[in-house]
Amino acid sequence: MAAIYSGIYLKLKSAKTSWEEKLKLAHFAWISHQCVLPNKEQVLLDWVSHALVSYYNKKSELEDEVVEKLWAYLDNVIHSRRLQNLLKSGKTIGLSFSIAQVINERLSEACSQKTQQNIGTVLSCSSGILSTPSLSIIYTAKCELLVDLLSKLSKLACQQLASDDAVGSQLFSVLQLTFAQYLLIQRQQTNPNRVFGQVTSHLLQPCLLLRHLLSVRSWTQADDNHVRQHLSREIRNQVETLLQAGLFQPELFSSYKEELLPEQEFQEKKKGALKSLLLPVNTVQTKLGSGCCEPALHGAVVAGSVSLLYKLFLDSYCKAENHLVCFHMLSRLFGCLRLSGLQQGVREDTLSSADWSTDLLALEQLLNLVLSSDIYNVASDRIRHKEVQFGFYRKLAQMLIRHSQASIPAWFRCLKLLMSLNHLIVEPDLDDLVASAWIDAKVSEPRTNKPQEALINTMFQTYSKLRQFPRLFEEVLTVICWPAADELRPPVFSAGLTVKLRECLLELPPSQILDILCLFVEKCQTLIIPAVEGSADMALKLLSVSSVLHAFLFNMRSLDDVTPSPVVLRTQSLLAKMQKGVIQPLMELLQAPRGEEEKSDLWLRKASDSALLLVYTWVEVDTLFGVSCSKYVSPTAEIAAAVTEPAARHWGISAFLPGVEEQCWERVMELADSFASTSKYCLELLTLQKMKMILMQTKADLQALQHAAAFILESGRSSMSRGESEPWDGDISAIRDLTYPTAHWHLVISNLTILLPYISLKDVEYIANVLLEMLVLAKAQEAATDQEPSISIGKISLGLMHSSFLPEMKVLHCAFLTSLIHQIARVLPTAARDSVDLPLQLLAADNIPWHEEILAPCRPADPLEEPSENKLLKDELSLSWKTLEKVAQCIVLLAKNDCPVILKESQLENCLGLLEIASLLKLDSLLPSDCTRCFLVLLSLLVNTRASVSCSKLLLLKFLSTCFHLLRCLQAGRNANSVFKVFHASDVLEAVMTSQLTASKNFTDVLTAPVWVQYLQEVQAFLENFLQMIIERRQSVRLNLEKFMSFLVSCKPDVGAAKSKDSNAAAGQLLLMAFTTLCHVVTLYLQQLPEKKLQSADVLSALLEPVVLQMVRTVEHGLQSNTQNQPLPVAFIPSVTTLLKADLSHGVKKGWQKEPSGFLEQPRIKLYQKFYSQILRELPFAGGNLQFLQSALQFLTVFCSVPELYPGKEAAVMVVFAIKKLLTGPAITTQVIQSMEMELTEVLVQLLGNCSAEEFYTIMRLVLQGLEMKNVWQQKAKEVLSAVTLTKLLLSCPLSGDKEKAFWFASPQIITALAMQTKEACQDQSLISTIVVPILETVAALLRQGEGVLLNPHHVALAFSILLTVPLDHLKTEDYHNVFLGVHEVLFSIVQCHPKVLLKAAPSFLNSFHRLVVSVMHEGRQKGDRGNTDEFEDILKCAHLVERMYTHIAAEMEDFTVFSAFIVAQYVTELQKVTLHPAVKNHLTEGIYHILDLCIERDIKFLNASLPAGVREVFKDLYNDYNHYHKTKKQGEEKYTA
Repeated sequence: MAAIYSGIYLKLKSAKTSWEEKLKLAHFAWISHQCVLPNKEQVLLDWVSHALVSYYNKKSELEDEVVEKLWAYLDNVIHSRRLQNLLKSGKTIGLSFSIAQVINERLSEACSQKTQQNIGTVLSCSSGILSTPSLSIIYTAKCELLVDLLSKLSKLACQQLASDDAVGSQLFSVLQLTFAQYLLIQRQQTNPNRVFGQVTSHLLQPCLLLRHLLSVRSWTQADDNHVRQHLSREIRNQVETLLQAGLFQPELFSSYKEELLPEQEFQEKKKGALKSLLLPVNTVQTKLGSGCCEPALHGAVVAGSVSLLYKLFLDSYCKAENHLVCFHMLSRLFGCLRLSGLQQGVREDTLSSADWSTDLLALEQLLNLVLSSDIYNVASDRIRHKEVQFGFYRKLAQMLIRHSQASIPAWFRCLKLLMSLNHLIVEPDLDDLVASAWIDAKVSEPRTNKPQEALINTMFQTYSKLRQFPRLFEEVLTVICWPAADELRPPVFSAGLTVKLRECLLELPPSQILDILCLFVEKCQTLIIPAVEGSADMALKLLSVSSVLHAFLFNMRSLDDVTPSPVVLRTQSLLAKMQKGVIQPLMELLQAPRGEEEKSDLWLRKASDSALLLVYTWVEVDTLFGVSCSKYVSPTAEIAAAVTEPAARHWGISAFLPGVEEQCWERVMELADSFASTSKYCLELLTLQKMKMILMQTKADLQALQHAAAFILESGRSSMSRGESEPWDGDISAIRDLTYPTAHWHLVISNLTILLPYISLKDVEYIANVLLEMLVLAKAQEAATDQEPSISIGKISLGLMHSSFLPEMKVLHCAFLTSLIHQIARVLPTAARDSVDLPLQLLAADNIPWHEEILAPCRPADPLEEPSENKLLKDELSLSWKTLEKVAQCIVLLAKNDCPVILKESQLENCLGLLEIASLLKLDSLLPSDCTRCFLVLLSLLVNTRASVSCSKLLLLKFLSTCFHLLRCLQAGRNANSVFKVFHASDVLEAVMTSQLTASKNFTDVLTAPVWVQYLQEVQAFLENFLQMIIERRQSVRLNLEKFMSFLVSCKPDVGAAKSKDSNAAAGQLLLMAFTTLCHVVTLYLQQLPEKKLQSADVLSALLEPVVLQMVRTVEHGLQSNTQNQPLPVAFIPSVTTLLKADLSHGVKKGWQKEPSGFLEQPRIKLYQKFYSQILRELPFAGGNLQFLQSALQFLTVFCSVPELYPGKEAAVMVVFAIKKLLTGPAITTQVIQSMEMELTEVLVQLLGNCSAEEFYTIMRLVLQGLEMKNVWQQKAKEVLSAVTLTKLLLSCPLSGDKEKAFWFASPQIITALAMQTKEACQDQSLISTIVVPILETVAALLRQGEGVLLNPHHVALAFSILLTVPLDHLKTEDYHNVFLGVHEVLFSIVQCHPKVLLKAAPSFLNSFHRLVVSVMHEGRQKGDRGNTDEFEDILKCAHLVERMYTHIAAEMEDFTVFSAFIVAQYVTELQKVTLHPAVKNHLTEGIYHILDLCIERDIKFLNASLPAGVREVFKDLYNDYNHYHKTKKQGEEKYTA
């Protein structure tokens, strides 16, 4: 046969053989063992390489199809297993260099044609060549070819990223492989100049463009997931490594130094050496400047690259002695940005907003690097380098301030960084900076607000520390007094800035604050007030100055008894000057009579705002100083004697503000009241201040308090009634027409505790009505609410509803409930609204004194009061209860007569919205009458209303569920029993069940919806609570329960009806649920009764028997109507469980023996057994229905507790088999298993407690079968999961005797199987969470339970093989957390329960634990954006567990002392590789300190001597911190320890 095929080579060479034939022959020759050629593989590779090279060198002409087939053949050969096996066996096979050139040319063509359609095979060939060492030599031996390949692949990747097409993984996988190969070669090259030339000539531009495009691409779902999540990040890292090693090698530093340093700086260091020809900076600049991409992209690419190159430069060369070189590199790289052109006179309009944004971001990153690397030393720069750095930063600051970009956040951040470097950089332009970045800056977006506040805060902090705060505010005042750039300037202090100002003012000496205040008051007095009349510009300046005065006076430290006297005197003088020189002239100006037209002038409005703001500030501060400082003498005290008696009695303005006449004040108030702005709000604040001052007197003036409270409410009534408002940021000087209602409502709600006792009932009702109106509005706008910290009316109202104060304000609580009932009554149809006899209309009547129950106890008891008045009060109280009784009778009567009010869908939605608002009330804290009112409203909605036919069934179910839920909330209250004053309990139950059974006729098509299940649960909870209340009251218990039971019996579904299966399904479930609840409540009560109360027990037992009988009939009817193949309705299962429990408790109470025949009739036993069989049939297929599973397992728990009920052999095995099948179902996940773990355990406890030893052996065989390796090989992961879960559950069951022996006899087999399963599962990422985590949990439980039982150390040591197999990297955070916990639990179980094994396997323990430490360091490293907070919390928990383990090792495991140095060495070696997040580092550091406690001096010396240089530095820092923080603290604690 060999002879037949030996001529193949000649045929392949022959020109006569067609290419189709040649390809077939070549393919056959490669795969066939019958073809014998000397060195066949090499010959065939050479043939295909030669064919391709000849074609691309134009030596032969081939069809495109043939060329593609040749590439495909080459690809198949390179990737064939045959070739790989030959190479592994040591055979030498290679490719020619020319094939590498051809591949590069083919990729070059693809780049120039901008099409990547037919290069998949070429890329595959490249991948195969590069990943096979003996073939990759064609690239690695000729570095130029590899560089060229990398360049071409980078360009292709850039084209793909720049297009709109989806990104595939093939190109990026090859690119990543090529980078890895090049980096390997790059490290081996000895000529740094040559590497620099290669990188700058061929790789710099494509690599920078590639990195930029990878960073800015908006990834979509269509893009390959592996590229998006892993390869993109890896390639970016490889680009950085390549540039670092190529451009910034240590040997090149002298070239950089020579080029960057000025001639005079460098010549003394040069010492006559020849000047190097290499100009690295110039070369890099040239490459950045020349077009490597489209002009539109070029600027952004350069901006992104500049900061990267500077970072890499600093990483390589930044040392203290090289800081000047680093600075010059900064200035040269800054020159590459478009911004630098502005310093050379380029026009600003040549830069677009996007250009500014990218360049400012780059500049920010450069300045950040300067600051973090400490390159700029002010003293060194001034003394040694003639302020060269200062000059550069100064020009930079001038350029930024001159070309203001207040809409770009990075502009503020750049200025902040310059200020942080040295405040003198911006000092000469401080006024321009204050103007452009603060006073005149129009900043509206939150993303710009934060950096602006950070910049201003830096200014505050800087000038505060320098004690030059007055200098800063001189400039602020100067800028305020400049002609305004815009008519309406933004407020000087936002809410955030006020907080920052407060922090600074608390640190400043009082004299500086007073200097600033005097400066502002003086400027007001001399410049602004004389010119304010008629000038809108001056009025705006006045408002800005007033807001600054307000901010300072409200946020400075208050005077107190320890304040020095000069400061107190100076403050008094300031306030007197402010009152006489500013407030009084303003008052005189405003009191002048004005026409209606003049009142609308802007200047007058702003002057009024300023005046009232200053008056309020003055009064508030003066009062505070008077209270807190005994040395302070208020200017009001001087004229206290002159105040007339009437003025003092009525608390006029002269009582607060000296020198202002009542008449003048009334005119000012009238003017201020006409503006819905700051002045009106300040009037309200002043009135509130008056109330506080009156309340501080020994005898309060009640009339004055009532007038004041009424004034505040009346002030904002018209604005609130308009219903238009906007959020308010809390700045008092920035209140406008639309923010005034918000500010007013905030003031009212914040001070309700002061206002409420002094306002009339009408006003309380007004507040309640507005509150409800705003809540309805807030609910409607819920989706559109912003997440900003600004105050809105909706937020204020919701805040009050959620607060604990509202229930304490009983009058308002009552009024709000009344308002809510009125609103619900308004929702009813028009006909129902007109009917005065309907329950809701009776409850909404205006003439009923609902509040009397609250007000009556508050009225002072007067013995002389006429009896008729007392009688009147009692009559009013009884009137409200009489009304409630009437409403209750009306509800019951309407329910019996079946006269419901029909609600449309829109009315139902409105009702539901109002009920959701009602749920915000603390319903359990209502007074008896309110509780009863609320109960009646909800009952009326349930019983006396019905939805129209067209209404959504799901909406109706939600409405009914909400009503029942609120009734349950009422039942939890302390006054829940007040309902029985107006109702018989059985009437309520009957009315509720009647209405629900009627409504349920419409629910046949939604019985499978989750809303139906929720509805059933709510009805059940209501019935359960109500029946519980009946029993606990012990009044007419038997009568009420008998009536309810007889009603339920009379309501049984019509069995004979032909359509009963469909129409009565919902009613049947409701009835069954009612029987179940009644049965459950009575059974539970019977079980809890003490032996003494046997009479009560007999009464209830007698009642229970007919309930049980009726329930049996209902269940049987339900089961009969259930078709053969249809699953059991979920509602039946708890019913049968309850029924069985009732039967069992019934028998026990009667004292029968535990024989089923003794207390269970034969038909009943058959019912339970039939039900049991049905559940076992359905259980394996119910994985997706958690509610069914939990109910079914609860039934099995009760059923299996009576072995006599299932006398057949191997019944326990059948149940376990059903559970095993359930656990292997497709819908079962680890989350589902966790949800039903408790129920599964309870079933197994009952089963294993009652089963025989033989049955247990069979169960163990079932478990071990599931752990066989064939399952995982056959992709039956669920089989393994079920066996692992069963093992874990068995460990939770108490075993004894032969069963216990059998389990622990099999335990070595189990742990070995788990180890092998882990090894297999770890190879598939998807099995980590489903198989590996449950195995770890099971192993931990096995080791804990096996303490003292698992005696063979080898079996325990097998756990370490599991731990060392489990991967801890490249996991999702959730999986990582679960795996980490699992590994930690296994380790801790070994540490606690098997210490002897631990000592023998110490290396394995340390290795396993070290893997945990390394993984926490990797996951907890510092990142730019921490992303998900919950994920970071998980990592913190892991770090905390590592700390605990370190602490445990140090405290409990004395034998591990010898390993302490080794543990520390491992820790610092890893620590050197990462920068940890501070929170993670805190935990790990605290832990390692405990290990350092074990280290003796010899260990420390050993570590200092043996650790590598970089690691040694990390260790020294760690050891210094240990000595400084931990050791001293420990010694201090030991000193006081007995």
